[in-house]
Amino acid sequence: MEMTGGIGPDAVIDAVGLEAHGFFVDNVVDQIKASLFLGTDRTHSIRQAIHACRKGGRVSMPAVYGGFVDKFPLGAFMEKGLTLKTGQTSVQHYMPALLNAILEGKIDTTFLISRRMGLEDAPRGYKMFHDNQNEVTKIVLKPGLAVAVR
Repeated sequence: MEMTGGIGPDAVIDAVGLEAHGFFVDNVVDQIKASLFLGTDRTHSIRQAIHACRKGGRVSMPAVYGGFVDKFPLGAFMEKGLTLKTGQTSVQHYMPALLNAILEGKIDTTFLISRRMGLEDAPRGYKMFHDNQNEVTKIVLKPGLAVAVR
């Protein structure tokens, strides 16, 4: 909200979907319901996207949801006049062209890698990713790589 002068972003993307994690009251309730077979999805991320988006904005949801949801903020969605776009990304359609572009050097994806670590450091790498999501974007694990390289 600070970055947008208090109005929220023009567009928000929920790319997390039904497996949202985190210690938020609504998410904990969703997890309990799923464990008791009273619900299927943890919808914290789509609720957060709706609440964050500015009035008249767009919410895009390429994330995957598998079933019925409750606590969907329909009132906030309607009062803000938001547009919701959904649908899974056609990965199989785009993958060959994207892979060729990467292999030919037309697209550089190395900026996505924030750490390189040995395979034996995988538990520490997962913890780093979990605890520092703003700094750790992608960790490449390679057998025999003894020290973490930035």
